[in-house]
Amino acid sequence: MELFTVGSGSSGNCTCFQYKDTQFLIDAGLSGKRIQQGLAEFEVDPTKLKGILVSHEHNDHILGVGVLARRFNLPIYITEKTFVSCQAKLGKIESNQINFFEPNDKFQLGDVKIKAFSTHHDAVDPVGFSIYAKAQRTSILTDTGMVDEIIMDSIYDSDTVIIESNHDEKMVEASRYPWSLKKRILGEKGHLSNKTAADVLLELLKGKTKRVLLGHLSQENNFPQLAKITVENALKEKKEQINNDYTLEVLPRGGVSPIYR
Repeated sequence: MELFTVGSGSSGNCTCFQYKDTQFLIDAGLSGKRIQQGLAEFEVDPTKLKGILVSHEHNDHILGVGVLARRFNLPIYITEKTFVSCQAKLGKIESNQINFFEPNDKFQLGDVKIKAFSTHHDAVDPVGFSIYAKAQRTSILTDTGMVDEIIMDSIYDSDTVIIESNHDEKMVEASRYPWSLKKRILGEKGHLSNKTAADVLLELLKGKTKRVLLGHLSQENNFPQLAKITVENALKEKKEQINNDYTLEVLPRGGVSPIYR
């Protein structure tokens, strides 16, 4: 399995997965042009994509979905509640392009299996995804204010995990944001902080997880070095609880990431 991101942050999110002849996107929260440029860097032909999986209806996850779906006749995989909430933003989509799934459903997409799981975010029906390719599993967990047992069970023993490390809590508290927005970000339907991401990873690294990619960093309340150092230091303090060697990297907020195999 291979993956790369075209963007991972509060300004736009798009992840491309590839396995054998199966290529697809999770979210398309940037302009169609920018996503096409990003795909071109790794010679991904958008006409060959199997579809776009949508995690939730916020603009930084759906901005380019409708454009790409129309331009390349791509299927969209989305929960019905999410589709209803963002149908106007997506624009005209042919009914045969829409494929509904429910949280906790499993479905096949080309050579891979997908499992959706509910997350905790201020959206109508937000989900994360686990992608299975033979014995390998990659999970993507962003846009959630907390991690419960169902989420942990869904992502545990993934070989690779993309996990949100959105903000530094003290930076949010000291920011110029109104209190209502601070409360949203820090709440149980907001985003994972660097510290909370570290707590989740401490559990995951007791299992089979060997690669961690920190993603969805806030432009205003975080920066890559802080996210990485905060998580690394927290894990080093509990290194006796970690079962295996692992790599930890931060996905770029803008621009295309390296390709991870």
